[in-house]
Amino acid sequence: MNNDMENPDLAAAYSAVSATYKGQGDIHAACREMRAKSPIFVGDFIKQFGVPTNAGMQQGTRPTFALFSHRDVMSVLRDATTFTNGFIAEGLGAFFDGLIILAMDGEQHRRVRALLQPAFMPETVNKWRDKIDEVIRKDFLEPLVAQKEADLMEFGLHFPIREMYALIGFPTDNTELYRKYAAWTLAMIGGNQIDPEKAPEARRNAGIAVKLLYDSIMEVVVQRRADGSHGDDLIGRLLRAEFEGRMLDDHEVTTFTRSLLPAAGETTTRTFSSVLVMLLTQPGLLERVKADRTLVAKLIDETVRYEPVSTFKVRETAKEVVFHGVTIPPGSFVQCMVVSANRDEEVFEHADTFDIDRKLKPSFGFGFGPHMCIGQFVAKVELNCAINALLDLLPNLRLDPDQPAPVIEGAQLRGAKNVHVLWD
Repeated sequence: MNNDMENPDLAAAYSAVSATYKGQGDIHAACREMRAKSPIFVGDFIKQFGVPTNAGMQQGTRPTFALFSHRDVMSVLRDATTFTNGFIAEGLGAFFDGLIILAMDGEQHRRVRALLQPAFMPETVNKWRDKIDEVIRKDFLEPLVAQKEADLMEFGLHFPIREMYALIGFPTDNTELYRKYAAWTLAMIGGNQIDPEKAPEARRNAGIAVKLLYDSIMEVVVQRRADGSHGDDLIGRLLRAEFEGRMLDDHEVTTFTRSLLPAAGETTTRTFSSVLVMLLTQPGLLERVKADRTLVAKLIDETVRYEPVSTFKVRETAKEVVFHGVTIPPGSFVQCMVVSANRDEEVFEHADTFDIDRKLKPSFGFGFGPHMCIGQFVAKVELNCAINALLDLLPNLRLDPDQPAPVIEGAQLRGAKNVHVLWD
């Protein structure tokens, strides 16, 4: 992270988070071995990869188990009563006064999700589709056309932030601010650092970023309330919403908004990188998709199955459960290996093959059950617009043979760092 937290470098912040979650080892191979050998791992399976988890410092100090099959992961993610998220409030959630939907359970989670969800539903997002497409083309890609070469991840880093932050309700006349917001958000994620040499500075930067982001969002919220709380965006809706029989105050609107930002840009960036890699490396795929744009949606869905950004989800057991003859006591952590379940051979034929023609079945790249990603429809619209715009504006798009081939990597937060391309 740039030492000057007042003016952070977005690309550097993104790279720092990528490095933190890259880890070591081949997570696909490790999961494939477990599916063949044992459906449950007793212990901290994630530890071998050296990446942080939402369970934070508690991981390894409490009973921990990992599950690998599609059926087991689905059964955990869909049952939010038995497998809870409240422990997250002790880690990342501490930054948000408990007002973070990811760390909520039960009735509280249902009420808050009902409050936030409408801003991200298809009927709302579809109103923005033409604007999303216009911004991607006119502000990002048309100025690139004459260059005939680029690392598309520079575009991939910025366009999801620009689009999602406008949908949230930040002023569209100062998009430079978005880069600051995004960099501060990445600093918060980077605070979950397990390297003892890097941890103190990472946590200090995270604390500074939390305060800077809060103050900046509060300014927007106060101004929006003064202007009359209009608009279909998230902030406008929150300012008008009733929650538990009363209106939300400025602190609650600010904190709810801030709690959504960690997933509001960088996960779409990583998904975009993997979509591009698959599109440009699978034989014949680019020509097929270029000729039939209805395949773009299938391309995105299959990428999310094949290379999910979030490779695992952690839940806490609220009561004793039994999997495959192993008793898991209450208060244990269960690591749901999404990256394994998405390639479970018992559910997906030729599971290790990338195939956009496969019959669509539930996979877990956007989560599953009550905590399924609230912004997944926005992400899919952004990705669809971006891929179509690339195919329209960059003729004969192809990988640059003089640059390193792109590699999808990361034990968590998977994606490709660079995607160097040429066009005519």
